[in-house]
Amino acid sequence: MKRRNNESILSNTLDTNSSYRILMYSSKEYDKISFDSKLKDLKQPEKYEINYTHQRLSKESVRQANGYECICIFVNDDGSREVLEKLKQIDVKLIVLRCAGFNNIDLKAAEEFAIEIGYVPSYSPNAIAEHAVALVMALNRRLHRAYDRVRNGDFRLDGLVGFDMNGKTVGVLGTGRIGQFTIRIFRGFGCRVLAYDLNKMKDNDRNALGFEYEELDDIYAQADIISIHLPLDQKTKHMINAQSLDKMKRGVIIVNTARGTLIDSKALVDALKSGQVGGAGLDVYEYEHKYFFNDLSSTIIDDDILVQLLSFPNVILTAHQAFLTQEALCSIAKTTLENIYAFMTNGKPLNIPKM
Repeated sequence: MKRRNNESILSNTLDTNSSYRILMYSSKEYDKISFDSKLKDLKQPEKYEINYTHQRLSKESVRQANGYECICIFVNDDGSREVLEKLKQIDVKLIVLRCAGFNNIDLKAAEEFAIEIGYVPSYSPNAIAEHAVALVMALNRRLHRAYDRVRNGDFRLDGLVGFDMNGKTVGVLGTGRIGQFTIRIFRGFGCRVLAYDLNKMKDNDRNALGFEYEELDDIYAQADIISIHLPLDQKTKHMINAQSLDKMKRGVIIVNTARGTLIDSKALVDALKSGQVGGAGLDVYEYEHKYFFNDLSSTIIDDDILVQLLSFPNVILTAHQAFLTQEALCSIAKTTLENIYAFMTNGKPLNIPKM
């Protein structure tokens, strides 16, 4: 369906007489606020019935989707073949992801079970890029440690020495929308940027951003900072491992705001202990689905690797919040509802992930 004057397809009228029921898994209060707000902007908000559950989609919670034609899921929900088969049995026909990544969905199984998949290819790439650079700056200038000291009345500066960003070499792994915003920010600091991506930008666009493409080993050898912005697949899983870490410049700062399984966490812990890695800023963690988005402050965490990461003074871990800006939440809600509307009218969501 074509749009006119950049208007949303959601301004069009639906022909159906009944409301379309949607169950949103892994929902938080900010999800409810953004979706309810966007629903009010629609021409026919009464045509959409969204119910929210904080539970993650799993083989145990899948039964909650009974009676719904559509479910909406997030990054740590289980879209495995087993779960999709159960969704097929209760006649769910559409799954919309409110995120850009879709590695948690078995796309082949979804096709086999005739379940349509929609996703949000882009919402606020600058939000994630800004968070990545914020992690770098906090690690470099020891802001997390300085904050804790001053609050405890300790005004010493010992152990808080950082370095100038100007002139440093940054390796950006992945030059999609997020990677490009990240490059712009680092170039604004006066950094030299080397990048890696199998899908390279055109020379004119690359020159405009002011960076060079290099092979991974060359980036590892030169970069003072490495920021990861690649999708997760079989080729990129654990691409940061013991072997690649050994090739990096000693004392490198590594930031990951993409997917946790891009990094072998055990290898990262070993590299932090040895000093090979000087700091790690992690907004994602490969076993995060057990912990992230939940309050476990009164619970013993039984993941030894995670506990070790949390104990290091040169590690900052945030709980997958890089996307979390007002603008991003609004964009996610808008695109997700557009996907649902397109399916209701044409049988296909507007944005379909490719296998």
